[in-house]
Amino acid sequence: MTSTAMPTAGQHGLVAHSDGAFVPVQTRSERFRSVNVDDFAPVNGREHEWKLSPVAAFADLTSGELDGSPLPIETTDVAGVAVSSIPRDDARIGAAGTPEDRASANAWTNFGEALLVSVTGEDEKVAFVTRTGLGDTPRAAHTVIEAAPNSRGFIVLAGTGDARLSENVEIIVGDGASLTVVSLQEWSDEAVHLSSQFARLGRDSFLKHIVVSLGGKVVRVNPSTHLAEQGADIESLGLYFADAGQHLEQQVFVHHDAPHTKSRVTYKGALQGAGARTVWIGDVLIGNAAVGTDSYEQNRNLVLTEGTRADSVPNLEIETGDIEGAGHASATGRFDDEQLFYLMARGIREDEARRLVVRGFLTDIVQKIGSADLEARLTAAIEAELEGR
Repeated sequence: MTSTAMPTAGQHGLVAHSDGAFVPVQTRSERFRSVNVDDFAPVNGREHEWKLSPVAAFADLTSGELDGSPLPIETTDVAGVAVSSIPRDDARIGAAGTPEDRASANAWTNFGEALLVSVTGEDEKVAFVTRTGLGDTPRAAHTVIEAAPNSRGFIVLAGTGDARLSENVEIIVGDGASLTVVSLQEWSDEAVHLSSQFARLGRDSFLKHIVVSLGGKVVRVNPSTHLAEQGADIESLGLYFADAGQHLEQQVFVHHDAPHTKSRVTYKGALQGAGARTVWIGDVLIGNAAVGTDSYEQNRNLVLTEGTRADSVPNLEIETGDIEGAGHASATGRFDDEQLFYLMARGIREDEARRLVVRGFLTDIVQKIGSADLEARLTAAIEAELEGR
């Protein structure tokens, strides 16, 4: 696979203008892409894709050589879900997307074999793939999740324990398929995880993509969805809770590239403790062929203490006027005093009232996941966060 722009310009965030001059990238679709890490300039933190990230904390993942051996995983044995390995030259590698930043390209350059999760059959099934015991060695990984046409499945890709991991995840949703993928980050306190996740949706297919980031020192999960065929539908959900000194980041991209496609993006997060930081950037591109598009994205952040910072940047690009609708919203704020007053007036202590408000704020996302067991697990994790555990 080759680059989609000249490296000398693209690697510096520039594109060629009609008069031959190089100008800064103006739209998301113009971003430079390559699977080769050497095509990207070294990261300095001033680039558009890195300017809100603590780049010094993961310099070994953007510039250093990575261990590309298979990750230790634990899987559930479920009929209709097969887990195997595929070589780098498999045709499915690169079918869903191409790296847009150096960390993603470094992982692509260094991985050995890819992990393949295949979903078949029209019955509903739930499977967990858990990466654990990775240690503190900088590592690269590549995962392909493929849903066969008209299949149904629910896949949880989870991370626990120590890690310094840069990875790419490709999600291929066949025509008429309905797939849920949950990216669950429950890493240890010092873990660093950079994940670029690419999805390609076939005709009349549906993907529910959910990012849940609770653990880790620095976690950066960037989902990119290509609605490539008519009738494709994406529901993109996110839930995150940042504690003191923790950086949780999501850069979400939805590309409507076919007629009558639909997207709903909803991310919610809470922050508490000195130095807690979250970043959410949402890009929606409605291409000129995407007539009849129906799109909406929103991000909500709840600030619980002083000394936190939440960056929220929604962006919308529309190249055709023949759409059903498109919009975006963003809000970051503190507790609603009226809600607290209402609860406390009914005899609920202030600390418990605050927990109830936060729980209600985040439960809106939890209840949309679609797995009772996972919803209960996340509810317990949120309670632990609120109690400082």
